[in-house]
Amino acid sequence: MLVGKGFSNRFLTLEETQGILRQGVEQAGLRNRRVLLILPDTTRSGPTALCFRTLADALLPQVAALDVLIALGTHAPLDEERLCRHLGITLEERASTYGRVGLYNHDYVHDLTLLGTIPAEDIAALSNGLLHEALPVEINRRVLDYDHLLICGPVFPHEVVGFSGGNKYFFPGISGPGVIDLSHWLGALLTNRWTIGRQNTPMRELLNRAAALIPRERSCFAMAVVGEHDLAGLFWGTPELAQAAAAEISARVNIRWMPHPFHTVVSVMPDLYDDIWTASKGMYKVEPVVADGGTVIIYAPHIDEISYTHGAALDRIGYHVRDYYLAHMDRFAGESRGVMTHATLVKGAGTYESGVERPRVEVVLATGVPRERCERVNLGYRDPASMDLAQYANREDEGILLVPRAGELLHRLQSEQAEWPER
Repeated sequence: MLVGKGFSNRFLTLEETQGILRQGVEQAGLRNRRVLLILPDTTRSGPTALCFRTLADALLPQVAALDVLIALGTHAPLDEERLCRHLGITLEERASTYGRVGLYNHDYVHDLTLLGTIPAEDIAALSNGLLHEALPVEINRRVLDYDHLLICGPVFPHEVVGFSGGNKYFFPGISGPGVIDLSHWLGALLTNRWTIGRQNTPMRELLNRAAALIPRERSCFAMAVVGEHDLAGLFWGTPELAQAAAAEISARVNIRWMPHPFHTVVSVMPDLYDDIWTASKGMYKVEPVVADGGTVIIYAPHIDEISYTHGAALDRIGYHVRDYYLAHMDRFAGESRGVMTHATLVKGAGTYESGVERPRVEVVLATGVPRERCERVNLGYRDPASMDLAQYANREDEGILLVPRAGELLHRLQSEQAEWPER
């Protein structure tokens, strides 16, 4: 069963949004059940606070237990104050109205349980022969303490899986490193330019297969978000059905089809992102419209760290094109393939032949990350103080694209549109 609605020409009203949330709760039949609400972290836009308060207010009078788990993947945890701000509640409300609700961060290294193993033959089939290895499927052990797992999160074009949301909140949202590494590496092998904005991908099939191993009821509120909080669509159902419905709307409102490539793209990153690991979406979402030999500038003066979680690893391996890593896998055997995936998706498409690396585009950081570190990890540097963003605005006819609040709106070429899958 699928509940909800979506539009490409207007946003849902507050009344419509709350009505769908309450209708989904009613259809889920959660009275006297133990419910774990799985929510995105602060790097994802959407009305998370509104959803939490509406769902909690509807659930608390009827469920045996309600707790929240933040689907961090490998992102840094949120402290109590940031958690409350993210959920739209005060510390006083946390202690009173929502005192029964446990708030937890996912830890992708500890507190895991093994659900089962996907055989190597199945991985080979799912990946069209790109990978042939068994996949132990680990997830946060907390899921086994509940009767019903309820996801609520946005669906955007995504560099690894095509469109985010749905079962991606389990894998990699609250999973162990094995699933994170393998699913992301498969995305790296297929490349961002092929994957991003496609609904039906090998990675989506892999995540759905892994989620089928979870021995608990699962349902999902999937949102098509525009800007910071506006909803073009909201659906409740199984994670598979709800995500697919939201992806159909997201494809209409979160893909901008451009008439020609650009030699210079400036991605202005909002405060939503606090390191290059998360702000790298400023490259992913524009790479398809950058001309060969062009430049992407990630503009984020507020960012001074490459990755709070994986910075040391990225200092070791640097940012390189996919074929560079494939040619040196013996050297990188001890490194996380998830980290290598980030590095190669940021570097973008390119070649590595006869010991010479040739990226298709240049990626430049105009951030607080020092020049020396940018050069050490094989990325370009630009002093953000030297840039006047107004000089890049309204020059698309000249091959210059300024993207304000970059990171969520995908840019692709109109020349691809006729043959592009609708979902």
